[in-house]
Amino acid sequence: MKRTPLWRVSVATTREAEDAVAEMLGAALLRPAVSYLGAETGMSLVTVYCEARPAADVRKTIAAGLAQIERCGLKIGAGKITIARVPREDWAESWKRHFKPLEIGRALLIKPSWSKKHPRRNQAVVVLDPGLSFGTGQHPTTAFCLGEIVRFKKEERDRHCSQSVLDIGTGSGILAIAAAKLGCAPVHAFDFDAGVVEIARVNARVNGVASKIRFWRGDAAQMPVQPARKHDLICANLISNLLIAERRRIAAQLHRGGTLVLAGILKSEFREVQAAFETLGLKLVSSKIEKEWRSGSFCFA
Repeated sequence: MKRTPLWRVSVATTREAEDAVAEMLGAALLRPAVSYLGAETGMSLVTVYCEARPAADVRKTIAAGLAQIERCGLKIGAGKITIARVPREDWAESWKRHFKPLEIGRALLIKPSWSKKHPRRNQAVVVLDPGLSFGTGQHPTTAFCLGEIVRFKKEERDRHCSQSVLDIGTGSGILAIAAAKLGCAPVHAFDFDAGVVEIARVNARVNGVASKIRFWRGDAAQMPVQPARKHDLICANLISNLLIAERRRIAAQLHRGGTLVLAGILKSEFREVQAAFETLGLKLVSSKIEKEWRSGSFCFA
């Protein structure tokens, strides 16, 4: 049976801006991005693969995103945008070359289905193939969130505390799945894109935790400011503008003794995000800078 080709959307950029471009491109197309480094040129090619032909205005959206990255002080280089049809086999093999197993401490292993890596003793395993949804654990912001989930689980277990989790902007569902695999409960997760939510549900079924996670299509801007349920851990891996705009709604979902993990933030924008949440009585308790990204965890002072 003939396999339908895919659409490849690529941006040529610098190593300096590679992560920022990957995050922007993935967010624009709601798909994970993969990067290739040219050994001779020293330039990076950031690529997203899509099932359907991208929207007619996607070039304008990407160009605007590249302009925003430049305004943040990163040099994007050529910034050439290329859109082309490619055989599906090229897409599949590219993932196998570039996505490797990822260990989060000794507690959690994230791996694609083709990996033969065996988990350590008592190590939870999340099987997640990079595909047509955003979030595989490879990006620094996602990896930070995974690390904070592991740390939260250990601390709350030692203190015999409750462990409810809310994943805002779930994407592939990786954070919610990891939380459920580690034993957190209840676990709730939502995303603005209904198609992405369905993919997250499929990923949860593959990992045997579909019954432990409630997924739904939702909008951060519509979260109640007086929710019926609050959570012990919230992960919000979103763009800075959305985090700042919806800070009151996000913070309202958190128990007074809980932990709020904020990611998806360029390091040049982190101080503004931090200041916005500090006005709500939250304080920064841990933070990490990796490449052009800075993420942080907050709790009520």
